[in-house]
Amino acid sequence: MAETAYFPRHLIVGGAMVSGILLALAVHMLGAQIGLDLGGLWRSDAKEFMPAGAAIAWWLVATASFSGSYFVATLMHSAASNRIQQRLRQFLIVVAVLFLAGAGQAASAPSTAPTVSSFITGLAVLGLGAAMAFCGAYFTLRKT
Repeated sequence: MAETAYFPRHLIVGGAMVSGILLALAVHMLGAQIGLDLGGLWRSDAKEFMPAGAAIAWWLVATASFSGSYFVATLMHSAASNRIQQRLRQFLIVVAVLFLAGAGQAASAPSTAPTVSSFITGLAVLGLGAAMAFCGAYFTLRKT
């Protein structure tokens, strides 16, 4: 009987983190298209204490990054031992390509926010996505 092969842990963490960060940026771009403004927390003209759209957007980005990296790390851990069906693998690839293509289309639209504000918001999303993606990948490998 053949031994079960696994990817090295560092490769799984790296791949899951990259996937989680890309997913966080894609959710940020798609959320900006539907009006979820991440930069709403730093506005001084807001009448409310915290705009609900900004809070929802931050939670969506964090959840997408964490769950995406957790899911990718689980898939990478089980993919080396051929425990994933070929049709499921192809379906996941198609879904990922379509999601990232939609984010690319959203990113190519003209921006309504000032350049410096959108740059700082993008860096904040990148940092949040990286932290949550690391947590998702780490918890997956700790469980297995």
